[in-house]
Amino acid sequence: MTLDPRLLAVLACPQDKGPLYYLADPSPAGEDALYNPRIPCIYVVREGIPVMLVDEAKPVSKAEAKNLDARIAAGELTPTFV
Repeated sequence: MTLDPRLLAVLACPQDKGPLYYLADPSPAGEDALYNPRIPCIYVVREGIPVMLVDEAKPVSKAEAKNLDARIAAGELTPTFV
C-alpha cells in the first residue's frame, strides 16, 4: 500500500521537524517506512498509517543508512517536502 502524495507532502520528522523519505516495502523494517537520514531512523507505516511517535522510531544501522543515503544521492528517493 502506498501513501497518498498529499499526506507525504506534509509529513515531517517529529524529532527534528525535517523532511523524511518514503521507503516502499522492503525497507530495513520489512514494511513501508519513512526514513530520516539526519538521525538516522525510520518510522514504520502500519496498514497505511505512518506511526510518527518518537518512541516507536527504529534506529537504522550504519550499513543500512549508507545504502539509503546512496539512494537519496542517486535521486531514487525524494523528500516529503523541500
